[in-house]
Formats: sequence, C-alpha cells, structure tokens
Amino acid sequence: MIDVYSWATPNGHKIHILLEELGLPYRVHAIDIGAGDQFKPDFLSISPNNKIPAIVDADGPDGKPISLFESGAILLYLAGKSGRFLGHTDREKFNTLQWLMFQMGGVGPMLGQAHHFRIYAPEKIEYAVNRYTNEAKRLYGVIDKQLSQHPYLAGNEYTIADIATFPWLRSWKNQGIELSEYPHLKTWFDAISERPAVKRGVEVLASARKPLTDDKARDILFGSQQYQKR
Repeated sequence: MIDVYSWATPNGHKIHILLEELGLPYRVHAIDIGAGDQFKPDFLSISPNNKIPAIVDADGPDGKPISLFESGAILLYLAGKSGRFLGHTDREKFNTLQWLMFQMGGVGPMLGQAHHFRIYAPEKIEYAVNRYTNEAKRLYGVIDKQLSQHPYLAGNEYTIADIATFPWLRSWKNQGIELSEYPHLKTWFDAISERPAVKRGVEVLASARKPLTDDKARDILFGSQQYQKR
C-alpha cells in the first residue's frame, strides 16, 4: 500500500493520475496547504521542503518502507517500480527524462508564477504579469511544436512526461493562454482529458479544496509563514 500525502494541485494531481493509470493501491492523506498542514512535524519528516506531494511506500525497493518527496522523483520511482510510462530502451527513457525535466524546471515554475502574479498577487505588477505571461506563451509554443511532430511529448507513447505536464495546463485561462492558438497541444490536451485514469486522478481531493479568499490562507501560502526556519 502506498500512502500519498497530497492536495488538489497540479503537482499533487501528477501522482494521483499515475497511480490511477497504474492501478496501484494507495491511500490519500489530505495536506491542506491553505491551513498550514505542510508545516506540521509529521509531514516535514517525509517532505523536508514543506511541499506536497510526498509518498510512503510500505514495499520499498529492498522490501522496507521508503518515503519520497518532489513530484518528479515520485513519478520516476513509481514508473520504475511498475516498469511503465518511462520508455523501454535507454533512448526512450532519456527522451522521457528530458521532457520531464522540462516540466519540472520550466513549465511548473513559470506557469506557477504566471498564475500567481495574474491571480493571487496583492497588487498587479505589470512587469511581472507580462514577463510570466509571455514565458507561459513561449512554453506552450514549445509544447505545441513538439506535439506537431509526435502524438506525445516523448514520442509515440504516453509517458510520465505527459502525466507531469498535463495538470499544469488545466489552468490555461488563468495563465493568459488561449488554447485554440496551440492546435497540436489542444488535440493532445483533449485526448488526455478523456483518459479514465486522468478523470479519476484530477478528482482526488478536488472537493476538499476551497477557493483561496481569506488573508490567513494567503499568508500561509505566500507570506511570512512560508519563509520561517523549521
């Protein structure tokens, strides 16, 4: 049994989707990041960066429990454990890895900043909004070009690169994107949206997440509490 400590965010949904695709048994433990659950000692013991998601697999590689944090590392672990969605040859695996790193190093951080400065920032800073919106458009363009040549990010097969990237693109409107301007990406996005495991994965904890409207939750996520030494 795999215990998943998570919340209904793009990084959380990556893990929910992969577990659903794999059909592995798992239990979800809600870490309400608006309430500060990510700073509790029990969670920090498995996720020292105070970010979701994290997992504990009772049946680790050596038969002993293993805990992991960072969504990309968890995706790689689960893909390796199951032998699926990573590629079969070394060439396929490295191709998957480069697109996974593209998501981890670019898509997630940059779209997150676009979302933040467009939606959550207490004041609208034109420079920041323009910078991150333009970078979002650039990244969507990179993905669209890749998908004009291949059905999936890493080539002809659906992999953890697609699973990692898809949840971040679900908020395209908030990122200043018009999806119809990226036709190849839209075809890919629509197809992945219809996968039964994806439909189940994005519903995990979705009903528990509430709109971020109160000042306390904003301070927990974006203010002084985020930067305290622990």
